[in-house]
Amino acid sequence: MRHVSKNQISLAGEFAVLSQLALRGYDANLTLGHTKNVDILVSDSGSGRMIKLEVKTKFKSTKSQGGSPKLFGNYLSSWVMGAKHEKIKDPNLFYCFVNISKDAKIVRFFIVPSRIVADYVRKQHEIWLKARKSHVDTSMRTFRIGIEKEKYPILTPTQEKYENNWDFKK
Repeated sequence: MRHVSKNQISLAGEFAVLSQLALRGYDANLTLGHTKNVDILVSDSGSGRMIKLEVKTKFKSTKSQGGSPKLFGNYLSSWVMGAKHEKIKDPNLFYCFVNISKDAKIVRFFIVPSRIVADYVRKQHEIWLKARKSHVDTSMRTFRIGIEKEKYPILTPTQEKYENNWDFKK
C-alpha cells in the first residue's frame, strides 16, 4: 500500500465529515486552515444554528484500535490532543473524532462537545501526572472514547453516547 501523509489523512477525515453532513441536510464548508480551532463551519438552515467543528482523524488497522491501559481502563479509541484543548469550552464548538480503519476501510465518527473534551483531557492529564512521579509534564494530552459498561477513574465519553451524534447533542 502507498504511504499516506498526515495531511492526506486529515483531509480524508474532513471530507468524510463533510459528506455525512451533506447527507443529513446541513450546509457545511471547510475553513481552509486559517480559522483557529475550526475545520468546518456548519449551518442548520432549519434551526438557524451555527456549529463549529474541529476534526481529529486517526488512520490505523482495526487490530490496533482501542486499548486497555491499567490507568484509564478499556477504551474504543484515542486521539492525541494538546494542552490548549483543556481550556476550549465553546458551546457551539464540537470535536468530530474520525476513526478510519486501514484494513476494513470503515469510518466511524464521534461528535463530542468541546466542554466534555476540555474536562476529560484536563482530568486525564492530572491522573497521568499523579500516577508516576517520573512523568514529566508535557503539552500532550489524550482523548479517549470509552465503552458504556466499563468503569473509569473519571467521567469518560462513550461510544454509545457520542458515535454519530449528528444532532450535536450536548
